[in-house]
Amino acid sequence: MRFLVVGAGGIGCYYGARLQAAGHEVVFVARGEHLRVMQQQGLQVEHAELHFARPVVAVSESEVLARYRADEFDLILLCFKAFDTLDWLVRMTDWLEAATTPVLSLQNGVDNEPLIAAQIGAARTLGGLAVRIGGHITAPGCVAADGPAQIIMGPWPQADSIDSDGYRWLQQLNRVFIDAGIPARVTPDIALELWRKLLINNGVNPLSALTGLTTRELVQDPYFGQSVRQMMLETAAVAQVDGVSLNNDDIDEMIALLNSFDAIKTSMLVDHEKGKPLELDAICGAVIRRADQAGIDTPVNRLVYALLNQSG
Repeated sequence: MRFLVVGAGGIGCYYGARLQAAGHEVVFVARGEHLRVMQQQGLQVEHAELHFARPVVAVSESEVLARYRADEFDLILLCFKAFDTLDWLVRMTDWLEAATTPVLSLQNGVDNEPLIAAQIGAARTLGGLAVRIGGHITAPGCVAADGPAQIIMGPWPQADSIDSDGYRWLQQLNRVFIDAGIPARVTPDIALELWRKLLINNGVNPLSALTGLTTRELVQDPYFGQSVRQMMLETAAVAQVDGVSLNNDDIDEMIALLNSFDAIKTSMLVDHEKGKPLELDAICGAVIRRADQAGIDTPVNRLVYALLNQSG
């Protein structure tokens, strides 16, 4: 298959490297010094189960527009930060609309898929999430990743039928990922899975950026651990605005998962340490916006959001 990985940072490079190592054609879209090194020296990805050091096809966004048609790819994977989604869709409107290639979002938050579907239609929009993976650019052209690095994906906003042609194609894609060493599964209800991931992301990412603590340090701390749970409770309460039902069992499961993970720095903490923009609006902000819409009180989310904005 032929894949276009847009946003070839830590996560995008890891999955792209896995696919290329399995024999698929992958085009990586990057920028700056990271792009230059990838073009001249190739890409290095280090993971406990993958040591990748090969030449790759790496291009800028302008080169994508000049050299490729969207329908030359079987799948477009979006791996950049959620705050860039709308601007990317606007810039790529004509290029995307001239094709029928599906787009799979592997981004944080619950607002990317609605934006993509509004631009290219729900039929071409695949919701997705990268689960239990940490990935960061350690130097231009070099990426370090850890964790099982699972992908969960499904039709947006949910499958009309598991017997449809589109769902069968997703199951075939799922097999491609698994054969490439990427644990993956297809779900008929991706909206539920995205909100379940937001429980974890919103529970620990903003607090980790504030405190400098790893995920395990947060959940096992007698004080911050209570705040993690409260952030999750508030997230579960506003999920109903999107028609998603979450309860204490979901929260308990996510807390247990965090306790079983290796202690990792969240992506928001890494971005905060590097002085980069945070995905705060895509994670914590998504909860607050829906709370405002439904008149739900979210005091801990508001406090954390305000503190990060002030420090930022």
